[in-house]
Amino acid sequence: MASFLKTILRVLLPLGVLYGSWIVYRDLVAHPPPIQQRTVPPTVTPVLATRLAPQSYQVKIETNGVVRPRTETTIIPEVSGTIVEVSPQFRDGGFFEKGDVLLRIDPLNYETAVTMSESRVTESQTALQEELARAGIAEENWKLLGKKGAPSDLALRKPQLAQAQSRLLSAEAELGRAKRDLERTVIRAPYAGRVLQQSVDLGQYVTPGTTLGKTFAVDYVEVRLPLTNPQLGFVDLPETFRGESPSSPDREGPEVLLSGNIGGSQSQWKGRIVRVEGALDQRSRQLFIVAQVDDPYRRTPTASTPLKIGLFVEAAVQGKELKNVFVVPRVAVRAGSEVIMIQPDNRIRRKKVTPLWSDTDHVILSAEKDGLKEGDVICLTPLAYPTNGARVVPTIDGVAPETETPGKKPPGTPPLEKSS
Repeated sequence: MASFLKTILRVLLPLGVLYGSWIVYRDLVAHPPPIQQRTVPPTVTPVLATRLAPQSYQVKIETNGVVRPRTETTIIPEVSGTIVEVSPQFRDGGFFEKGDVLLRIDPLNYETAVTMSESRVTESQTALQEELARAGIAEENWKLLGKKGAPSDLALRKPQLAQAQSRLLSAEAELGRAKRDLERTVIRAPYAGRVLQQSVDLGQYVTPGTTLGKTFAVDYVEVRLPLTNPQLGFVDLPETFRGESPSSPDREGPEVLLSGNIGGSQSQWKGRIVRVEGALDQRSRQLFIVAQVDDPYRRTPTASTPLKIGLFVEAAVQGKELKNVFVVPRVAVRAGSEVIMIQPDNRIRRKKVTPLWSDTDHVILSAEKDGLKEGDVICLTPLAYPTNGARVVPTIDGVAPETETPGKKPPGTPPLEKSS
């Protein structure tokens, strides 16, 4: 009997648990508990912004180039001989002025040639005088003999006279050449310059064609600067047409500021655009303009070192002045030429613009196009996914928004729904 009761309990107890669970489930389904509903307040993003104000902007066109000399000369002798004198300035890097003696070649042979040529000139002059006297005597004899008709040239010794005159001219020409050769034994500087390379020294025998050295002029240097086709519209270039003087005052080119690094020291040099090359580069499709820096080896407050030939320099060319434009930081313009406008209710709106000009730090927008006007506020903070109508809290030109009072909700924030 006891075992029978235990068997019944084992069967009825699980059934009772299942039945009780079903009763609870039925009651919950029939009478569910109330659900509390809450509204999440919209996310408000703090951003930096600026208010547009029209102004003028001076365009600076950034480019670069390599410094090259105005004139570079390879010095070659016109006579042969041994170098007997070398100027102390004729060393690599040495400065010299126009007309300074750089080298002297042994003049002894050429002095001898001058003396011999002078002797031949004297002999030719004497022979000419004698021939003139003979011609005069021949004419007198013709008259004394009473011959009829005009005397022949041979009778008057005209061929002999012409030969004597020709010999004199030849002797004088030889003397002139001997004197020029003697002058050429002294190598003088053709301009104020600097020695780029010295190739010979004292005691060396040189001949015509021997390279004595290389020099370059120091009155000014030049830098070829490339400009792209869009950049050409923002700079007044000193273009000249056929028949016009390139040095006319009304065609003075814009200023240019060159900067370069030599030995870790940054220096600057002021120059000016002096001419425009006549053809576009076929490979880059760029136009090269030429900047000139006067007296680049004179010490100035902005240059800690002289401007070196071959130095790579950055150039800032003064361009046109743009008037009635908006100057905004470059970060304010998104990819695709788009800005984010902040409306009076602090909601954002994306807007396409057409920049007039841009540089490393700024983008220039027209105050007469794109629908922008004075007083508009644009966002400076990069937003990853800006959505039209999203709310922001802008700090405009450093002025933070008004501080909210405790318990007061921001304008436009919807009220929270009460739980039921």
